[in-house]
Amino acid sequence: MLACLFVAGQFIANSAVALNQNDLPVSRQDKPVILSEAKDLSRRVLPPNSPRSPLTSVPSAVIFSCPSELSHLHFLSLRSSPYFLTSFLPYFAKISAMPNSFFHSKSILITGASSGIGEELALQLAAAGAHLTLTARRKELLDAVAQKISADGHEKPLVVQADVTRDGDLEHAVSESLRAYNKLDIVIANAGFGVVAPFSKLTLDDYRRQFETNVFGLLRTLYAALPAVKQSRGNLVLIGSVAGWGATPGASAYAMSKFAVRALANSITPELALEGVKVTLISPGFVASNIRRIDNRGTFHSDASEPIPEWIVMPTATAVHQILRAIAKGKREAVITGHGKALVAIERFAPWIIRAAGRRMAAKSGGYRSEPKP
Repeated sequence: MLACLFVAGQFIANSAVALNQNDLPVSRQDKPVILSEAKDLSRRVLPPNSPRSPLTSVPSAVIFSCPSELSHLHFLSLRSSPYFLTSFLPYFAKISAMPNSFFHSKSILITGASSGIGEELALQLAAAGAHLTLTARRKELLDAVAQKISADGHEKPLVVQADVTRDGDLEHAVSESLRAYNKLDIVIANAGFGVVAPFSKLTLDDYRRQFETNVFGLLRTLYAALPAVKQSRGNLVLIGSVAGWGATPGASAYAMSKFAVRALANSITPELALEGVKVTLISPGFVASNIRRIDNRGTFHSDASEPIPEWIVMPTATAVHQILRAIAKGKREAVITGHGKALVAIERFAPWIIRAAGRRMAAKSGGYRSEPKP
């Protein structure tokens, strides 16, 4: 069964590479283009003699390619694992200039902006010239992000402490944003966390807590922002997960919440389109963030180890770059990470493979990861 999953994943990932290469908006020049794994792909590119990735101790993957011959890629210093190759090729194929002009001067509110994807969204959008409102529960972390942005020479964001599980907090954040910028163009509902454990070890309170943040917190964000976004004919961005496509053992509460988010997006996208509002659902796979360091009660553990193998986790900057491209293009949904695309394709066209892998996972370890502990 696992062999079938591996072969199917490789085929799908390789197919995705071929499709992605045809979409590359790269200017045609005679000189080679150098693409490399980097901590912040939106700001810099590693030179060809860089022997190591800044994120890991393994050799970087460096691609030399003439834009006119993107189908003929030559790889140097690439990790020998074939799964590494098929997982990461789509990341390199998608690298292009971030559409700064779309976000320039737009007023954008981000929930869960204190770390991970939310923080990186703030950094890249600030560099694009957006007017930002950052919200999260931990104001000291928000202040640190705002200071970092200001130190980089960009406009300092508006910081508003807000908890998406509390009624009124998002209305206050939207009000402050409108007071500062007189409009609200884009809202990114990013706040969320994951409750993980086998079903027999969870309680109704665990499921309620999960939905209160991931579903009702997202709804509070949308309802608070919708009047202003309608007025600007702007964008609503819902951060979901590939867990909203395929549920795995040990993650029933989290998967249920993300299935609900995807159902919501599918329902409201055509409704709000009639009023000039675009809805984009973002469904990431494993991205470098703090979500796997937060326990089932929403408490962050800084010393918790990353349970997912490093080679499969997409760098945050790369993921955010793809997220912003999807928003700028007005996509209905964007699945982020190569393994995420493979999982969604398998779930749609060969779900028996996922079921077989799930039975094996449940029997062996009870789930793909356990709750982080102090």
